Amino acid sequence: MLRLLQPQSPAPLHQHSAIYWAEAVAVVPLVSTHWLGSHAATTPRLAIRWLRSRAQDIADQFDAPAAASVLHWLQDHQEHETALRLLAAGRPYTFTAFEDATRYMLTIRPTLGLVVNRGRRHRSQGRHRAQGH
Repeated sequence: MLRLLQPQSPAPLHQHSAIYWAEAVAVVPLVSTHWLGSHAATTPRLAIRWLRSRAQDIADQFDAPAAASVLHWLQDHQEHETALRLLAAGRPYTFTAFEDATRYMLTIRPTLGLVVNRGRRHRSQGRHRAQGH
């Protein structure tokens, strides 16, 4: 016979922390999307650092005219500060570069990561507990 148990109280949430999800994709409209990588960062600055490294990789593969816009973005510290402010406010940030018909979208979006009972252990009361005889 199946018996319903009383629900246990959930573990207390000691901290809410944001995780910043960065990703790069290449999109050929109406044809395909190609995933170029992703990274979970603990700070907006680390997410932007990852995005900049992917942008450099992409620029290295572009011809000179298309690479110019990516190289400009890589050096645009004011734009990076704008991205940091958006992320700190909980908003996403996207940089888009174009080469021919392909769009390269480099995006960071904040997500909520929950940290539960960090650093606390509870002693088991079941059969796993050592019994002395």
